[in-house]
Amino acid sequence: MSVTSKEIRLASRPVGMPKDSDFEVAEATIEDPKQGEVLVRNIWMSVDPYMRGRMMDRESYVPPFQIGKPLEGGAIGQVVKSNSEKFKKGDYVNSMLGWREYFTAPAESLTQVDPKMGPIEAFLGVLGMPGLTAYAGLMRVGELKDGDTVFVSAASGAVGSVVCQLAKAHGCYVVGSAGSDEKCEWLEKEAGIDKAINYKTCGDLDAAVRDAFPKGIDVYFENVGGAHLQAAINYMKPFGRLALCGMIEQYNNTEPTPGPNNIIMAVGKSLKLQGFIVSNHFDLLPAFYEEMSKLISSGKMKWHQTVEEGIENAPKAFLNLFSGKNFGKMLVKVGTDPAV
Repeated sequence: MSVTSKEIRLASRPVGMPKDSDFEVAEATIEDPKQGEVLVRNIWMSVDPYMRGRMMDRESYVPPFQIGKPLEGGAIGQVVKSNSEKFKKGDYVNSMLGWREYFTAPAESLTQVDPKMGPIEAFLGVLGMPGLTAYAGLMRVGELKDGDTVFVSAASGAVGSVVCQLAKAHGCYVVGSAGSDEKCEWLEKEAGIDKAINYKTCGDLDAAVRDAFPKGIDVYFENVGGAHLQAAINYMKPFGRLALCGMIEQYNNTEPTPGPNNIIMAVGKSLKLQGFIVSNHFDLLPAFYEEMSKLISSGKMKWHQTVEEGIENAPKAFLNLFSGKNFGKMLVKVGTDPAV
């Protein structure tokens, strides 16, 4: 018995900022699972800035999306029918087959989600790829030490907010940047950081960073690029570490952007600038889950999420990432969780 599933396909490769017309809503027939497979109904799906790179036809650390094919991304769903001993009907699973309502897949390609650890959608945020990205970037790449001074750009986002709270849990002085007073207030009052900078209204960002770090920066967690990176380099301490996670400011550029004009300071200050991809750090999952479960259960890890309803609104959710309309993790609620 087959089911009909709506899905979002790439209609054309975006040039500059993506548009609604770059996506199309289509229907597909999903067949019953074969031996070793399961049929899954998605409940939540994630949209993330890195997906913009996959819309370009170029070699990267993940293959590009194909025109006329459904997009892919993190999703949490529930097994509707199982032809595998690994999962039974009703189990929650994590996959990279978002942007669609239903799918069949080999059971071995899916990861079971334990709803006792937290809300199932949290496995797309604080307990999922964004959370592990924050943990790996801060702890391994940034080589965080207790009591460090830490600067985080896009600090209210899905990754940045976890970085901020992890650093605070290790006794650090933490300053984050965000693009609205509401986000800055949340960072200071809920996430508990020491200072939040509204980069849209602070005037001179360089001066704001200087004033926030009179003794300099030990660790900079980079999510934005541009003026943020330049300011961070200016005020890094000798032997400071810069974890380069993303540079969303440049994702939709059609022409190369001039780099920081102070990169030479990395030599004299003996700075470490290291880019990283979360998939290279999956070995940290046990340590990540151990620390995060303690922080969540003790109320020391909080999160905010922005939700769009319905698979048809997935493109809208994705586009809103680039105009700062998301507060925390951007999610799409694809279907209803019968357990709620």
